[in-house]
Amino acid sequence: MSDPSGAPPTSGSRVRRSAPVPDDGAPLFTVSQAAAMLGVQQAFLRRLDSEQVVRPARSTGGQRRYSRHDLDHVAAILELLETGVTLAGAQRIIDLENEVADLRERLDDGHAAPEP
Repeated sequence: MSDPSGAPPTSGSRVRRSAPVPDDGAPLFTVSQAAAMLGVQQAFLRRLDSEQVVRPARSTGGQRRYSRHDLDHVAAILELLETGVTLAGAQRIIDLENEVADLRERLDDGHAAPEP
């Protein structure tokens, strides 16, 4: 019997993927699917695109296609917006957090930090 909560199977589950799944950067979701998954209006996602906060891929017909990475980015933006941060501020915070994470990874790998 399946889990009524819709939770994904655990690593010990008998359920296995029957087909290969593309990487998290694969542009799989339409704007309507992405909006539904994130609980936002499609217009909000279009605004993020027009302001170059999130740049989804485009289909051959020019329609936006969002990856799991894009969805994660939008979710992080939404989380910051809910605390009262502006859109520009939210993007800057995420950029700085990514920069810090990259620098920490370099230090963990034994590489010196880049010169300013």
